[in-house]
Amino acid sequence: MSRLAQTEGLTDIQREILSTVRDFVDKEILPVATELEHRDEYPTAIVEGLKELGVFGLMIPEEYGGLGESLLTYALCVEEIARGWMSVSGIINTHFIVAYMLKQHGTEEQKEYFLPKMALGEIRGAFSMSEPGLGSDVSAITSKAVQDGDEYVLNGQKMWLTNGGTSTLVAVLCRTGDAQEGVAPHKAMTTFLVEKEPGFGEVRPGLTIPGKIDKMGYKGVDTTELIMDGLRIPADRVLGGTPNRGFYQMMDGVEVGRVNVAARGCGVARRAFELGVAYAQQRHTFGKPIAQHQAIQFKLAEMGTKVEAAHAMMVNAARKKDSGARNDLEAGMAKYLASEYCKEVVEDAFRIHGGYGFSKEYEIERLYREAPMLLIGEGTAEIQKMIIGRRLLEEYRTQD
Repeated sequence: MSRLAQTEGLTDIQREILSTVRDFVDKEILPVATELEHRDEYPTAIVEGLKELGVFGLMIPEEYGGLGESLLTYALCVEEIARGWMSVSGIINTHFIVAYMLKQHGTEEQKEYFLPKMALGEIRGAFSMSEPGLGSDVSAITSKAVQDGDEYVLNGQKMWLTNGGTSTLVAVLCRTGDAQEGVAPHKAMTTFLVEKEPGFGEVRPGLTIPGKIDKMGYKGVDTTELIMDGLRIPADRVLGGTPNRGFYQMMDGVEVGRVNVAARGCGVARRAFELGVAYAQQRHTFGKPIAQHQAIQFKLAEMGTKVEAAHAMMVNAARKKDSGARNDLEAGMAKYLASEYCKEVVEDAFRIHGGYGFSKEYEIERLYREAPMLLIGEGTAEIQKMIIGRRLLEEYRTQD
């Protein structure tokens, strides 16, 4: 086992879960990840294996058929899975954001209906905030839901749905009120639980999932748009049963998502370090392995330090959330640092490989295309800095 990225204070159960996931990654993901990624092929066999391990129910309470584990356990599992193939951890992430939102904010009927099936992986989740013209400005969404008796009619276009095609449940944020003077836009948004068939095209009346978006990296997992045109949703599928609370519900879920992205960054960075340190001992120049050149040792030292620092910050953010305390500052810091360090560690490993790093025969080429997604997923670095800066000013506000 690597000395880097170890976590103190884990229970025997947590260590057993992590060991099981790590073995699965080594045997079932790493040997096939690059081939599947190059074909942009959905990892069906891997997903089925994770279902059998119970990973889809990791954070779902035992009373609903899950394992009832903590965010920390989940994040550490995500780190291991991302070390194998980052796309697989993305499939898990959106599912758990929706499951977490249901657990925290759903009605009892919604929990009893969805969570047991989600724990088994029979229902798989996706969530949808972003739209084509607004990016990180969630308060500016234009997708709208209008109540019509005991139903809502939804219209609008959403963007960047991970699991958009393969999911069967999408948490969709829509505007449910017009802008009024003195009323903040985020107080007029509602989260809807939209059930659908898997696949592409019209997946239920009024709901269309176009084909996959062709991406530079993050392949295998399907990323799509979502188009609503007169989509009718029963009022009992408003998350929590009460409208106009959607923004707060989504932001709560995004905090979990940011810890996940930080964990993914840690996993990808650790894999890049493993590849870099191994190749540096195999490649010879000027009569000795390049690992014996001081320039490469300095690079490895920086890479290892970044892997360790990002992991520590991610663990801190997860434990903060598990404690029940507000963790937007810690989650923002962890996501920002881990994604930036991931990019830097991957690039250094790429440089260590020299010309071979540019070849698709080498795994580092895949990591080099995957790392950039983490810079923008669940909020860009600039968004994280805004959150961090505002929270720090709240904590360190001086007296006027």
